[in-house]
Amino acid sequence: MEILTPILPAVLVLITAYFLLDKLLKNDEKRRIYEIRKSNASTITPIRLRAYERLMLVLERTTPATLIVSVAKPGMTNMELHTQLLASIRQEFSHNLSQQIYISDEAWTYVRSAQESLLRLVNSSASKCNPNESASALAELIIQLYGNSEETPTEMAIAKLKAEVRQYF
Repeated sequence: MEILTPILPAVLVLITAYFLLDKLLKNDEKRRIYEIRKSNASTITPIRLRAYERLMLVLERTTPATLIVSVAKPGMTNMELHTQLLASIRQEFSHNLSQQIYISDEAWTYVRSAQESLLRLVNSSASKCNPNESASALAELIIQLYGNSEETPTEMAIAKLKAEVRQYF
């Protein structure tokens, strides 16, 4: 019993010191992690914003009206326009594949959906046209079908990208 008298307060002080130091070290670790994240955010945010900008440009450049104006040349046939449209759509998206690491998976799904829907639109429109006729028939059909859509996958992807960017501000 006499041994417990000096040991008990020492054990209590040791336990208290252990918990206090443990809490202090955990708080210090949380603070360091916060500082690292804060530092990374100032570096990554501009990169993310550029990714959103690039994807917005891709979506805008691949709207049928814009795409057809940039691809169509006088004297083209439906088949030539069809081939050029598909190549242009694929090229626009393939040049920006790496941007997906900076946006959410959900936003990337919207962007991919816009690309796939555009490819389907071009292919289905081309199947309804005579391949050797003037490209204007295919261009008109694509623009007409795209214009008849209430909300296109491209518009939904643009809205999703805008919504995500607004979260940063």
